[in-house]
Amino acid sequence: MTRSTQESREALPSAVAPAVPPAASPSPTSRPRALAGGELISHEHATSGSVKLVRLAGGSHVVRLEDLDTSNGPDLRVWLTDAPVKEGRAGWHVFDDGTYISLGKLKGNKGSQNYVVPADVDLSRFTSVSIWCDRFNVSFGAAELART
Repeated sequence: MTRSTQESREALPSAVAPAVPPAASPSPTSRPRALAGGELISHEHATSGSVKLVRLAGGSHVVRLEDLDTSNGPDLRVWLTDAPVKEGRAGWHVFDDGTYISLGKLKGNKGSQNYVVPADVDLSRFTSVSIWCDRFNVSFGAAELART
């Protein structure tokens, strides 16, 4: 069975309203700034593209997927995790072993898209992003977030 392609082409937002107001908000910036990023590696399905953790004007954060290309699987989510990114089959199942935050359903299996990080999330605890298949509990692909 061939699954159709779902493409998403979102521009980087200048700001988003935080889901929960922060207790001590960071000083606002005049433009978005990448705090961390990395390249996606393939796990269960061929996956490519890049991931950025971006601070927007006003101090809110998004995870941005750029030039994503992966399979259009069932029930795909974008997870911010504390798991290490491992090559090959060793990396397929590690992301639900520790702490993770689901940022929502994958908007499209191709293209660029943004996922709002709730304001109360301690970003220092998370080191990777996974395109996670909730139905089969497997990573389609993931990226280590290297601080910039």
